[in-house]
Amino acid sequence: MPGDTAAKRTGRPLPSSGGMQLAVPECEKGIGKCVLSAESPDLIEGVRVEPFSVFPDDRGYFLEVQRLGRGVAAGFPAESTQVSAALNFAGTIKAFHYHCCQTDCWVPVNGLFQVALADLRLESPTFGRRNTLYVGTLRPWKLLIPPGVAHGYKVIGAGEALLVYLTDRFYDPRDEGRLPADDASINYDWETQRK
Repeated sequence: MPGDTAAKRTGRPLPSSGGMQLAVPECEKGIGKCVLSAESPDLIEGVRVEPFSVFPDDRGYFLEVQRLGRGVAAGFPAESTQVSAALNFAGTIKAFHYHCCQTDCWVPVNGLFQVALADLRLESPTFGRRNTLYVGTLRPWKLLIPPGVAHGYKVIGAGEALLVYLTDRFYDPRDEGRLPADDASINYDWETQRK
């Protein structure tokens, strides 16, 4: 698997900034390591998972998105943290993009997401590793995604899905790179497995 040895630290170079070297690794077709535990040793270096509580009652449910200065996004500065939301229709795929400087904290508040991550950082011990996480109403996990990790998702199930996310800096289009969802090197399998 890419990312296991230094000999495999090659790939299609990507524009980068902040001293980080990025490349698109050559991966076999698939979804990479499926992460089923917040403490999984298969997580890409720097990716963090934090379960959060949902408080349902007869009117709906309540959840805390983030307390500044605590949890996975504890280091996000109050003066430049941006909070955004994306409503997605069933079957939507949004992938892949990456940042050279920005860190994301995703909080899936409704629906179910198949999150795909790929480590593009040549210096990372997990370069080339892909992770798949199923998060949302059925698995309420926050995800911290560091710079240099490509990320995207597919909405699975029949309903809409809502993602609230925090970034540690205001949006800057110069810091964002994009790769197509069907990038032949990342080779991520978006097909729903109805076996």
